[in-house]
Amino acid sequence: MTISARNEFKGTVESIQEGAVNAIVHVKTAAGEILTATISRDAVKELGLAPAKAATAVVKATDVLVGIGDTKLSARNQLAGEVVNVKEGAVNAIVSIKTAGGADVAATISLEAVKELGLVPGVKVKAIIKATSVIIAI
Repeated sequence: MTISARNEFKGTVESIQEGAVNAIVHVKTAAGEILTATISRDAVKELGLAPAKAATAVVKATDVLVGIGDTKLSARNQLAGEVVNVKEGAVNAIVSIKTAGGADVAATISLEAVKELGLVPGVKVKAIIKATSVIIAI
């Protein structure tokens, strides 16, 4: 399957915490980083998810926020890294980030935000992704 989402983190399921309706799935990437996804219990069963099973965490670039500094946030996925490229368009930009673990993350954010945050190659940032924005594929 080929998909349009720019961010695909291949790894293995580290753990699953099931609730009444949803489950929290932790995927450990090849780079050693953990991504947390909130998906339905039905999806866990349909995908046959279990610890040590190969899985890919998928995230659209438009679901990635970019932060600088040490703000505390409720978002489960906060990947520390560094800006490696900023490709500006008419209204938005695609910010390419290399995480501390070596993963590549693309974030589509407004040009206004790029300028306000001073995003240029070399700037230390966090790629921030809500667990509900992470899709699990097998």
